[in-house]
Amino acid sequence: MHLLGLHHLTAITADASGNHRFYTRTLGLRLVKKTVNQDDVSAYHLFYADGAATPGTDITFFDWPLPAEQRGTRSIARTGLRVGSAQSLAWWQQRLADAGIDAEPVTDDDARPTLHFEDPEGQRLALVVDDTPGPEHQPWSGSPVPAEHQVRGLGPVTLSVPELGPTETVLTDLLAMRRVREYQAGAGGASVYVYQMTPASSPESAAGELHVAVEPGLPAARQGAGAVHHVAFRTPDIEQYQAWSRRLASSRLPFSGEVDRYYFRSLYVREPNGILFEIATDGPGFGVDEPMAQLGERLSLPPFLEPRRGQIEAGLKPL
Repeated sequence: MHLLGLHHLTAITADASGNHRFYTRTLGLRLVKKTVNQDDVSAYHLFYADGAATPGTDITFFDWPLPAEQRGTRSIARTGLRVGSAQSLAWWQQRLADAGIDAEPVTDDDARPTLHFEDPEGQRLALVVDDTPGPEHQPWSGSPVPAEHQVRGLGPVTLSVPELGPTETVLTDLLAMRRVREYQAGAGGASVYVYQMTPASSPESAAGELHVAVEPGLPAARQGAGAVHHVAFRTPDIEQYQAWSRRLASSRLPFSGEVDRYYFRSLYVREPNGILFEIATDGPGFGVDEPMAQLGERLSLPPFLEPRRGQIEAGLKPL
């Protein structure tokens, strides 16, 4: 039983309209689902992905009016977004500069050319050159970004922890990931350990990687605008989902039980350093309640919230 790679990553914005503008107009992603946080219907839950809402391409946001994140360890520290070539990275350097985004010089992180930058709220992102096979990217025809330069999906995602052992035990013993290598984050930077989700026979794509930076000298992070709430991993079907549910239930870690999110089914578990993980099914997907050609054009609600549509829409600001 193996996870298939990254499913989605959920972060926090305090400016839904600005967030929508940046991720669709600057980064060129498609808004594939405009819905609400099912546990807090006063907040949008916005999903941005490729043209077909492929699992593994989603970066999502809860719209919460919070102050800025207090950065530190015990957190998800940076989100990688894969691009196909060094030529694409050069193209993005110019695009970000034209948009007033201060990107850092290109670095060679884990032997991959990488461009670090932040969104307008301080969300830490990186464009990573990775031409190995990952989830099949579907370009979005409505994107302002040419198809050859569009973001191909998530990967890698980097955690920060004060000590490796407890987190590594969860990743390897519980979630069946493999530690495949380590590297230094810049000159004199933290040691970073790379964990691969997919079987050893699969290509080592960044779409299946979790990187763990060990940073004992940092204070604990406090979530806010610009922070990441959780990272989700892919499982293909209900049978494996239920097998993961049984496995997590026996782990003694804080565990949600099975949660039906309508667009996918979820399991949530918090590892010992306090970082929230989710395992999510690939299906049924975002086309379950609206045509694929019209994804994200209206507020979508799961059936149990549909009777409250008028109340919910009245409490949301237009994007």
